[in-house]
Amino acid sequence: MATYVFGHTNPDSDSIVGAISLAYLKNQICEECIPTRQGEISPETKFILEKFGFEVPELKTSYAGEDVYIIDYSDLAQAPKDILEANIKGIVDHHKLGDITTSAPLECWIRPIGCSNTVVKEMFDYYDVEIPKNLAGAMMCAILSDTVIFKSPTCTKVDTKAVKELASIAGIEDYKALGMEMFLVKSALEGATARELTTRDYKNFDMGGKKVGIGQLEVVDLSVFDDKKEMLFEDLKALKDENANHTVMLLLTDIIEEGSQLLVVSDDESLVEEAFGVKLQNSQVWLPKVLSRKKQVVPFLEKAFK
Repeated sequence: MATYVFGHTNPDSDSIVGAISLAYLKNQICEECIPTRQGEISPETKFILEKFGFEVPELKTSYAGEDVYIIDYSDLAQAPKDILEANIKGIVDHHKLGDITTSAPLECWIRPIGCSNTVVKEMFDYYDVEIPKNLAGAMMCAILSDTVIFKSPTCTKVDTKAVKELASIAGIEDYKALGMEMFLVKSALEGATARELTTRDYKNFDMGGKKVGIGQLEVVDLSVFDDKKEMLFEDLKALKDENANHTVMLLLTDIIEEGSQLLVVSDDESLVEEAFGVKLQNSQVWLPKVLSRKKQVVPFLEKAFK
């Protein structure tokens, strides 16, 4: 029986490419695995898959009774509803340890670095498995995406080393130029609905018993949102009500200016103000140097919501 490999709900490039790269590695060491996904892919992920010749993994949202590896998360809020009915064989991640538990021993590769695909690269090295040229290119792009082309505070020397080695395998000389091309695709919002934007890279968290949703859109120029903020706020309010959240927020991240405009819809905005030591104006605020949800947003919110 094959084992399924998949990332979190509302998958980003790291989750999708990570499922593909981890499944490939497992297949090379004689463990049959199939990459899958929990949701629709983003324009950036589509760009990566098309550039390096990969099919979009199968959409699968139920895993009861299946053997699985999960990648790029370990929180129940980001898992399939029946994840605890699956046999979790392993976790590969670069986030905080979440609340998923297992009844049997499992393989864990969890590292405090910038991207899950960097962890997978280390696994390839550990097992001495050669990485195909096209897979190396896709993994490299996933790392550049998660580390915001090395600008994110989550980026480590391990990530930069992995990118350089993967670029060499893929035959890509100017990987930063490719990274910027990728972010330009990510910045293209034409034709996207408000819900597609608010949930393009969106995660739910349990913080002190309260459900908190945090989305992030990374662009090269925040002016693309000048005529969209009202629409985004309306959808955040709808998203909050639909999912019975205490708080829903959206980070509009400018990778050139290196900061994020935070939009907030909450039952108690003072908790968000306390978390970041700011005063919201019209339910929003500019957070300079904030690029990482994982390192610069979630830990501070969790402390405030305790």
